Amino acid sequence: MGYGSRRPVRTPLLSAVTKIKRLQFSQEHKDWTVEHWKKVMWSDESRFQLHHADGRVRILGKQHESMYPTCMSTTLQAGGGSVMIWGMFSWHDLGPLIHVEQRLNSTTYLSITADQVHPIMLMVYPNGDGFFQQDNAPCHSARIMQEWFQEHEGDFTLLRWPPQSPDLNTIEHLWDEVKRAIRKLVPQPSNLIELDSAIHQAWCQIPRITFQHLVESMPRRIAAVLKAKGGSTKYCWGGHNNLATQYIYPTFKSC
Repeated sequence: MGYGSRRPVRTPLLSAVTKIKRLQFSQEHKDWTVEHWKKVMWSDESRFQLHHADGRVRILGKQHESMYPTCMSTTLQAGGGSVMIWGMFSWHDLGPLIHVEQRLNSTTYLSITADQVHPIMLMVYPNGDGFFQQDNAPCHSARIMQEWFQEHEGDFTLLRWPPQSPDLNTIEHLWDEVKRAIRKLVPQPSNLIELDSAIHQAWCQIPRITFQHLVESMPRRIAAVLKAKGGSTKYCWGGHNNLATQYIYPTFKSC
């Protein structure tokens, strides 16, 4: 009858206020061309588990076979450990990846911003016409961060970002590229040191055309949010089988 089993697309829970803020952001940037978005430096952090629990796996079998070894999927508590990574990129190039111990707090983020973001923004956008993108995580909006950005407002502009908007943050798709590349490794990383090394290697192998296509998709993303009146769009991230991948760039090919 045309029905099939598939995972649901994951989307953030959007309140009425959040939709208004997303809509306002999109209205403010609806006239931005790709050339405008080339001035943006995108950033985000992501957690990588040593043993990834793949929700795509499905088992076909009879009810009494549920405890057969072939019908089981073994797991480890907390995924066997994880690595938190912060990264940044622009249309021009991929930025560095920073290994974050435990969780990212305002003190650590201030060090990253001062030691990494600031000099790179000055190098890539020497005229001070660059924009730095970050989401609304508590460590990003802490008072010490607000004061730091105010002190350096002449060097670049902090892009005012709407809440709950991973569909507008292009780096989300690069994280998925890295995770897919790691899942294809044989053998898989066996400890956190190997995982960290694999993450950096996969990041460096992302083709330039991939992240440039993502930046070039921004006018379409903005138009999609406007059409949805601030609601969720097809670019909401839900894994590599989501529509987002199909509409943005060709199939990933490593260098």
